[in-house]
Amino acid sequence: MSLPSSTPPGAPASIPVPPLVVKWSGLTDRGRVRLNNEDAFLAMAFDGREVRYLGKTGEASLVGTEFLFAVSDGMGGAKSGEIASRLAVDRIAQLLPQHFAHAASDDLSGRSEVLAKLFTSIHHDLLVLGASYEECAGMGATLSLCWLTPTRIHFGHVGDSRIYAIPAVGGITQLTDDHNHVGWLRRKGQINEREARSHPLRHSLHRAIGAGIQSVDPHIGTFACGRGDRFLICSDGVIDGLWDRHLDELVRDQTGAPAGQSTAQRIVAEAVEKSGRDNATALVFELCEPSA
Repeated sequence: MSLPSSTPPGAPASIPVPPLVVKWSGLTDRGRVRLNNEDAFLAMAFDGREVRYLGKTGEASLVGTEFLFAVSDGMGGAKSGEIASRLAVDRIAQLLPQHFAHAASDDLSGRSEVLAKLFTSIHHDLLVLGASYEECAGMGATLSLCWLTPTRIHFGHVGDSRIYAIPAVGGITQLTDDHNHVGWLRRKGQINEREARSHPLRHSLHRAIGAGIQSVDPHIGTFACGRGDRFLICSDGVIDGLWDRHLDELVRDQTGAPAGQSTAQRIVAEAVEKSGRDNATALVFELCEPSA
C-alpha cells in the first residue's frame, strides 16, 4: 500500500530552499591624522571542536557552524590602546569556544550568560594588565560583538562603537547604545544626530572594558535575523565621517561599487574621505543564498 502524496494532484512541486550562508567583509584604517591604529576586528567560525579565524572577506555555510564578529577600539597612552583592542579580540577567540557546549542548545539565556562572562573576563584581564605595567595604566577599549546563529544574533556591547541592523525590508536601526554623555542626551531626545557629532563631550565614555573602571556592565541582547538581513559593526571613526542614512545606502546599494571592492572597504574609504580624524573600522555580514 502506498502512502498518499502530500502534494495535491496537478499542484507544482515545492522548490527546495537553499540553506543560508553568511557573507562578510571587514577592514580597518588608521585614518588621515592618527599615527597608529588602535582599532581591531575579529571574524571567526566555531562549532565546539575547533575555531577558525576568517579572512577579511568570505562566505560560509551556517549549517552546523556559528560565527562571531567583533570590533574593538582601544584607548590609552603610548601604544597601550593597540594592546587593549588586540587583547580584547584575542581573548574572545580563546574564551568563547570553552563555553560553546553550555549555549549550543540555542537557549537565549544561556548565550546571554556566556557573553556576560566573556565581557567580565576581558575587563578583568585589562585591569590586571593596566595595574601591572606603568605604560599600560588606564588602558581600556570599547567592544561590540555579534554571535551569529542561523536564526538570531546575540550581541554584547560596551563603549561607543556601534552595531547596526539593516534588515531586508526597512531602514537602518542602531541596536546598541553609545555609552557616553552624548549617547545619553540622544536617548533622552535632547539632541539629534547632527548635534551629537559636534558635541564637545562626544568622546567621553561612561563605560568601557578596562580603563580603570572597577566593574563592567555590558549591553547584551538578541535580535532575530533571516534571509537578506545585514549587520554592521563599526568604530566611532566611521560614525565621525558618515551619517546613518549614508551607512544604510552603502550597505544596501552595491551598483556603484568598483569591481572587487567589498562593502567594508566602501564604508571605510568613505569615512576616511569625509573625516579621517580617527581610526575607522567596519565589519559587515549578511545572511543570503550561496553565490552562484
